[in-house]
Amino acid sequence: MKTFWRIVSYLREYRLRLLGAFFCSAGVAGLSAVYAWLVQPVLDGIFIERNQEMLLILPLAVLGVAILKASFAYGQGYLMSYVGHWLVSDIRQQLFIHIVRLPIRFHDANTSGRLMARVISDVNEMANAIPSVLKDIFQQGLTFVAMLSVVFYQNWKLATIVLVVLPFSSLVLVRVGRRIRKLSKRGQESIGKMASVLKEAFSGIKIVKAYGQEEKEADRFSLTNQAFRTAKVKSSQTSAMASPLLEVIGVCGVAFIIWYGGGLVIAGEMKPGEFFSFLAAMFMAYAPLRKMSGANESVQRALAGAQRVFQVLDLESELAKDEGKKILPPMAKNLEFSGVTFKYEGSEEAALHEINFTINVGEVVAFVGASGSGKTTLVSLVPRFYRPTEGAVKIDGEDIRLVDRSSLRRQIGIVSQETVLFDDTIRNNIAYGRLDASEEAVIEAARAAFAWEFIERLPQGLDTLVGENGLRLSGGQRQRLAIARAILRDPPILILDEATSALDSESEKLVQKALANLVKARTTLIIAHRLSTVQHADRIVVMNRGKIEEIGTHATLLQQGGLYTRLYQTQFLLTQPEPLPTTS
Repeated sequence: MKTFWRIVSYLREYRLRLLGAFFCSAGVAGLSAVYAWLVQPVLDGIFIERNQEMLLILPLAVLGVAILKASFAYGQGYLMSYVGHWLVSDIRQQLFIHIVRLPIRFHDANTSGRLMARVISDVNEMANAIPSVLKDIFQQGLTFVAMLSVVFYQNWKLATIVLVVLPFSSLVLVRVGRRIRKLSKRGQESIGKMASVLKEAFSGIKIVKAYGQEEKEADRFSLTNQAFRTAKVKSSQTSAMASPLLEVIGVCGVAFIIWYGGGLVIAGEMKPGEFFSFLAAMFMAYAPLRKMSGANESVQRALAGAQRVFQVLDLESELAKDEGKKILPPMAKNLEFSGVTFKYEGSEEAALHEINFTINVGEVVAFVGASGSGKTTLVSLVPRFYRPTEGAVKIDGEDIRLVDRSSLRRQIGIVSQETVLFDDTIRNNIAYGRLDASEEAVIEAARAAFAWEFIERLPQGLDTLVGENGLRLSGGQRQRLAIARAILRDPPILILDEATSALDSESEKLVQKALANLVKARTTLIIAHRLSTVQHADRIVVMNRGKIEEIGTHATLLQQGGLYTRLYQTQFLLTQPEPLPTTS
């Protein structure tokens, strides 16, 4: 009920349309009751009393009731559909915005496929149910009440039998509903896993084919597909029980009413028209009850989807946890790591241990070390993707946790090894960090990134669509667009995460030229695996198992003969060409 009332709370915005729908539903219900009541004068006045005047009046009355009822039904159906679809659209929009605002650690723990299932599949369960359910709650509920009124009006003694049957019907609906909701939730979880498998298989299709693993991927998909199918079959099996059980319970009540009411008619205590009007109203009351039984299945599926949606909406976003209010001015002095220790959520071992280090404004600092040494984790603390477990990251002496998050991130540009481009135009990808940028500014950034030379050769120039993640461009072209995006943003602090490691020699030269333009007059943090790319850095920070092992220039670190020297010698030996085999 908590989930149900939470869904209802979204309806406040549409209360005027709901009021109109309620009025129309009341009209439909009232006119349906008139149908049942008209059975008595039709039967008694025309067929028993043979009244000619009634023969002219009653058919016109029935026709008038039908026209009015159809008009109310149209108004009610349209208004309810409008409210239902807008409501679901609002929830989907809110869910997407909230997921985007959730901390990085949430996205680390949830695959994009599962998140897509929450936004699309779970909300679709609500979309499929809410418009029809709202209609049934209003129309069928009011119709049922109206029919009960006719039943009590005709014979209150017989009507009490109907009330005796209702608790048994309600018990069936409640038991079946709980089972369906549980199975629907299990089915939605299976869809999330299925979406995750699909995304991995499709995005990595070249690797799947290259290694001949089509059958393995088919087996992975089959497991999630079977789990979803099993949940749906069991849900259908459960829902199929509801209607027959309700019918048996209803027929038991009808059989007793026919026996008891028929006896009253034979004894002359009740007119035939009254009895058949009572019987018609009772049958017409059973119809909305059966429709509400069918709606119950949709309600439970919607509630299962809503529970999963609200589970995400209830997570605290970055904004909710943001205690920073002060606007951070552009960095003028330094970036400081003061006693920084960091543990990933759920991990007992710290990824960073007591990091104390200062980067001066305009300085180029490279972070090197073996995989898992903490380079990326340390740099990820600067844009506040994660928060230190202990200690603080400071800019010009200000703890970045206490400054406005947007003002912090406006000062940071990121160019990573895995270039992220959107399925949009080149213009919009470059201007992603500055949506108000003019075309001249976009072109200037493209020139500085050495990207304009290939852009102007394209038939549509800046309006060329790059495809999913820049699929229609080469690796070097994608990387230069990412650099142009960072240049246009013009950030005081720049983070380069091995921006050239995946490129061929020719592309790397162009990208290195672009990076040289990018790092001018900026404080630059470089995460490097290839030591040849950072030899000209002002300082090199050598990391090992979450700690700073050495700090110095390339030359001084080589003279020390420590970890950096060993890393350098290892890479130097690996890059030497193997001698060609000879034959004796």
